[in-house]
Amino acid sequence: MSDPETQQELGITESKEHSTGDWYAEVVQKAGLADYAPMGGFIVTRPRGYDIWERLKHTLDGWFKQTGVTNAYFPMFIPESYLEREKDIVEGFDPEVAWVTEGGYDELDERLAVRPTSESIIAPFMSQWIRSHRDLPMRLNQWCSVVRWEATETKPFFRTKEFLWQEGHTAHHDREGAWDETMLRLDQYERVYEEVLAMPVLKGRKPDHDKFPGADTTTTVEALMPDGKSVQGGTSHYLGTSFAEAFDITYADSEERDRTAHTTSWGLSWRAMGALIMTHSDDQGLVLPPTLADPQVVIVPIWQADNRAAVLEYAAEVESALSQAGLRVELDDRENRNPGFKYNEWELRGVPLRLEVGPNECAEETATLVHRPDGETVTVDREGLADSVERQLDTVHGKLYATAEETLEAGIREAESREEILGTIGRHGGYVKCGWCGDEGCETPIKEAIAAEIVMVPLDRAAEPIHRSCAICGDPAEETAYFARTY
Repeated sequence: MSDPETQQELGITESKEHSTGDWYAEVVQKAGLADYAPMGGFIVTRPRGYDIWERLKHTLDGWFKQTGVTNAYFPMFIPESYLEREKDIVEGFDPEVAWVTEGGYDELDERLAVRPTSESIIAPFMSQWIRSHRDLPMRLNQWCSVVRWEATETKPFFRTKEFLWQEGHTAHHDREGAWDETMLRLDQYERVYEEVLAMPVLKGRKPDHDKFPGADTTTTVEALMPDGKSVQGGTSHYLGTSFAEAFDITYADSEERDRTAHTTSWGLSWRAMGALIMTHSDDQGLVLPPTLADPQVVIVPIWQADNRAAVLEYAAEVESALSQAGLRVELDDRENRNPGFKYNEWELRGVPLRLEVGPNECAEETATLVHRPDGETVTVDREGLADSVERQLDTVHGKLYATAEETLEAGIREAESREEILGTIGRHGGYVKCGWCGDEGCETPIKEAIAAEIVMVPLDRAAEPIHRSCAICGDPAEETAYFARTY
């Protein structure tokens, strides 16, 4: 790889519209988010990339804790016998599991799985810790990495063999409590996309043939990318009693009768970062919403030899005022770079708001604010500057959300036949809604022809299908299916 300074000078050379994959990889590397690891399927997350993940993590973690969740940590290795106690987990993840068979020079007595997910290591301990109805609900979460040996082509944050995520695991008295938990976490995922990532999502559930192994119901938030592909943004699973029965998670009710708990699990990974980058960034580089950007504001002073000291003093005062207001701000007073270079560099890095100060701003006690997404320029007074900047940052967030919302709304279409599904996704991408009989076999010809699949169906099982007949086979439709290509 070339020197980072050289990369920044070169800028983004690929087109988001015409070579999306190459463009995405270039943005990730040149914006300093990640590099490719020497092992295929893995990445190295650089400090700027990890900072975005930490801010996302901090927000979600706070919401979880406000709703009764406590964090814990479980081993990354899971004995094979533990996995086998829930047969659907074994069957569902077996092709993706990485196994450890030796420790040092010794062969292990039992293979250890590198966790693909942690239900089978967490459930046994929940079984030990839960005795009475007073111990419920139990809400645990861990922030960790998992390994799924499936990635054939590395796409940073979208598809890697190891990825970071959070996984929540809860146990409840009954179905009602567990289902409410499932919906609460799904709502929080929707909220983090809207309020933090500035992206709208669709909420639904996975068809039965694509739900989490062993789950009763898998719910999902789906985000549409500008290239017409869908991203599974986060999932929340109502597991019913299958895991509780497999791992003996029982409790004594108020009358000392043994009851089987109902459990849930739910997770959001750094795939959300991939969706963020893909959605908002452009041919100038990374674009970040103010919620996740550091800095949120970059101050670029513009001076000549005879006014340098005055301009820099004014810029430093502005920086101090914004910092004291709690904004993340950086003053770029480098002598060896001209303003144009600085503009391009900070645009590449995704800073939402550029604040320019020169002799005119100093004389008039103003500041010129430039929005990253579209270059809109606003001049504001020095007095009340922090409030003005915060309003402009809110405006930037609103612009990003509105653009993503337009993409989503324009990307949902209907079809009433196999040919219409194929033609619509083939020409436009996006989501195609159609009647579906519920048979997995009707998904197969679409998947084989254009690599599109059913990404979700409505949350409400009783909802009337959009059309009376299945678009593929013509049998009576049971529900509405959303077809799309996916990341």
